[in-house]
Amino acid sequence: MTTLYVLGSGSRGNCFAIECDGAVLLLDAGFSAKEIEKRAAKVSLDLSRVVGIAITHEHGDHANGAERLAGRYSVPLFTAPSTFAAVCSDPSTIAFRALHSSAAAEVGPFAISACRTPHDASAPQALAVHTCGGITLGVAYDLGRVTAGVRYLLRGLCALILESNYDEVLLRTSKYPPSVQQRIAGNGGHLSNHAAADLLSELCHGELGTVVLAHLSQQCNTEDAARSAVGPALRRAGFRGTLHVARQDEPLPPIELVPGDGVQLGLGLGVGTVHRA
Repeated sequence: MTTLYVLGSGSRGNCFAIECDGAVLLLDAGFSAKEIEKRAAKVSLDLSRVVGIAITHEHGDHANGAERLAGRYSVPLFTAPSTFAAVCSDPSTIAFRALHSSAAAEVGPFAISACRTPHDASAPQALAVHTCGGITLGVAYDLGRVTAGVRYLLRGLCALILESNYDEVLLRTSKYPPSVQQRIAGNGGHLSNHAAADLLSELCHGELGTVVLAHLSQQCNTEDAARSAVGPALRRAGFRGTLHVARQDEPLPPIELVPGDGVQLGLGLGVGTVHRA
């Protein structure tokens, strides 16, 4: 069994984990180490089984606890070289494995691939994780536009964590000054709900069983707005799996990852956390 843990996602922190064959891979560590451990305990995720931490980029809401956790559990950080240099105050104390598009990096039952994304960081990346059990997961957020590389990386996967950062109307009517609005909606910013819906419709296939909308803006989005934009688009594309929306302040119940045609709605999940798209 392969399980996805959504420990939290938003502008104040992002952290996910995937568990397979008794091993755990953290995907970003954007809360403090103490907060990540607290959230993991809440959903019965045993961090003593962590075998590695993959980091998309160096911004604090994605990497805040990475160095401390890597040191505490004696596991490597998987990321781009410039991201590793920015994240680690003493790189000599933390093992490093470079992520790039030419070959996957392996640790335990996981193989991790990456590609560059357009965002205002040193070397931001989207991630794809393949497990020995055949389950595949993609993670893409903090990208201002969808590139051919991102489309290629995320094709044919069983589960997707995708940014659905803002609602266009809520952004334009927000208290953010025009310069900030332009940054958010620009090529180096974030994906809107409708951009996420378009990409997910394009990526939809029969084995896609789980979609998690992530990195929602607290100022310019709501769970209902994101779900209303993405859900109907997925239905039109033939999606038969489960649609979740990550929350900033609390983890979701664990999500069993299975291919789309085998999904059982509501299995092991709390009320209100899983919906047919």
